[in-house]
Amino acid sequence: MRRKSNVAFGPGAASLILIVVILSMSVLGMLALMNARNDARLSDRATAVIAAGYALNDTAERKLAELDGVLARCEAVSATDEEYIAAVRGNLPEGMLLDGRTVEWTLTDGLRTLSCAVEVLPLGEGERFEWREHKLTAVTEEIDLWN
Repeated sequence: MRRKSNVAFGPGAASLILIVVILSMSVLGMLALMNARNDARLSDRATAVIAAGYALNDTAERKLAELDGVLARCEAVSATDEEYIAAVRGNLPEGMLLDGRTVEWTLTDGLRTLSCAVEVLPLGEGERFEWREHKLTAVTEEIDLWN
């Protein structure tokens, strides 16, 4: 004889399945919210780093414009290239150094350093300077991942 087995789910089984589905959807929703919050924090940090880099670049360009003004004034009052370089050496903006024909300056905000250098071109060449270095470096902490 063959036995028939009747499997019947009562109203409790449907409620149990509904509870499991609701809990699963709640956990997935919380994970999605945490992921979105972490992405927003990462985007804010990236924006801050980029803004700081651009702020350093802006300051460097302003210093270069100040140097260009000095070069223009020195060019107007100099007859020879030696007089021109001597006048530039005496009128350099604060924070700039003249080494031969190269004017160097460094800007920092604590975490990033922007090193700039331009070469002062000879008197009467039309252009007054030419970029030689414009290098942004960042200081990072060394983290020992193994200990």
